[in-house]
Amino acid sequence: MSLRRINPGELSPPTGFSHAVTATGRTMVFLAGQTALDPAGKVVGDTLPAQFEVALGNLLAALAAAGGGPADLARITVHTTDVAAYREHAPELGRLWRSLAGRDYPAMAVVGVVRLWDEEAMVELDGIAVLS
Repeated sequence: MSLRRINPGELSPPTGFSHAVTATGRTMVFLAGQTALDPAGKVVGDTLPAQFEVALGNLLAALAAAGGGPADLARITVHTTDVAAYREHAPELGRLWRSLAGRDYPAMAVVGVVRLWDEEAMVELDGIAVLS
């Protein structure tokens, strides 16, 4: 499997994402949206960063169960109920990403939503990975 991250010089420098990712491999993994649910199905974390950390951990656990790891992520979509809070906490969220997923950033989008399935959830992550 090979992921190539592309960040053209004529675009603004990416921070915490790649502008484009090409992928070659044999297996695609479509990762369902993950929120900050604990194993009992309860939303945990009182802050957006706390919920982001759990949601990312859940996403990576699903990916690991499919045979992949963070470096296999080609695309992530972050859905948040508070884009302003997401921007405010961006440095901390970046540190959390790097501690759990490393420095290979997928193509990424952050989308503001009115609410998520679980009313207490502030953030949900879904993604696509390509395995060899």
